[in-house]
Amino acid sequence: MRTAAAEAFQRALLDDDPVALYERAPCGYLSTAPDGRIVKTNQTFLTWTGYTADDLVGRRHLVDLLTAGGRLYHETHLSPMLHALGEAKEIALDVVRADGRRMPVLVNAVLDRDAAGEPQVVRIALFDASDRRRYEEELLAAKRRAEQSEVRAVRLAQTLQQTLIPPVSPQITGLDLAAAYRPAGAGDEVGGDFYDVFELGRGEWVLVLGDASGKGAEAAVVTALVRHTVRALAVTERSPGRLLDQLNAILMSSAHDRFCTLLVIRLRQDRQGWTASTSSGGHPLPFLLRPGQRPEPLGQHGTVVGAVESAYFFDTEVVLGPGESLFLYTDGVTEARGDAGFFGEEQLVEALSRPVGVHERVRDILGQVLGFQHQVPRDDIALLAVGVPPNPSP
Repeated sequence: MRTAAAEAFQRALLDDDPVALYERAPCGYLSTAPDGRIVKTNQTFLTWTGYTADDLVGRRHLVDLLTAGGRLYHETHLSPMLHALGEAKEIALDVVRADGRRMPVLVNAVLDRDAAGEPQVVRIALFDASDRRRYEEELLAAKRRAEQSEVRAVRLAQTLQQTLIPPVSPQITGLDLAAAYRPAGAGDEVGGDFYDVFELGRGEWVLVLGDASGKGAEAAVVTALVRHTVRALAVTERSPGRLLDQLNAILMSSAHDRFCTLLVIRLRQDRQGWTASTSSGGHPLPFLLRPGQRPEPLGQHGTVVGAVESAYFFDTEVVLGPGESLFLYTDGVTEARGDAGFFGEEQLVEALSRPVGVHERVRDILGQVLGFQHQVPRDDIALLAVGVPPNPSP
């Protein structure tokens, strides 16, 4: 129908027939009196709607052809706009056909006035918007499906992430251990920070702190892969550096292109006390805290895990005496942004210099970083602190 009208319009252009140009235009034309009474219509509009000229001209008003919502919009917006501005463009309405079905249209209208400025006639062009309306409905439906899929993915990722963060820090005989985790934003965003603490045998434990790239389900999947792979490798590989090297090879051979920073610390108890072997895969180094001394980073930086095949990692070993501890953190601490800029390593060192136990230390630093960002962190925050209790006073 619309194709035939367009072809007739093109022929009329060639023949320069004004009547045909009006009657067979590829859009509907209506002329109404200032009060909305229809005084003229073209054949295209009649064909679209199923009315005859006798049904409309002099008998019906424009609002009579609109849905209830359209009539309300006409009275509150379209008519006032025409009388105030003299025109209205691309107004989306539904015209009710003679058989009761709705036809989506886009309306352009102008109000002609006489020399004295009095309204004379409203000229209206209506364009069939059926295809556009279907496209918009399909687009909206696709958007809803995508939102539902995203909600399901976030829920899945949150569930997966909850299994990767120990709900309670384990009790280690002869050591104090404290941990904290805070996701970015309001707490509903799934990030890549994670930590793990597990026992290998009597007097032997492994601490892991990492940050997988990305957000959402993909980060959670990489986190799960790294966590379980580290646990498996730690059974046979005593060197944290060699463990990271094997993990790097596994990630490089996997199908995804994700990577992570990772800090692995192996703790073992012997006659000297507790010995910590640590290695960093592109992760911020842990701080060694000794009473009366300035906090110092421990170890050397290695490459990010899963980023390049030619990776390198270093082992660093230290004996922890009474009152000494290690503090591990993710970059959500030092890169926290507040009104004064970044939280930074200098402020972290100052906070670490307070002579407190590991539990109070973790609570204090988490509180400072959150307060620095008005309680809404822009990145995940994960903290781990482990230390040898001080000797009791004589």
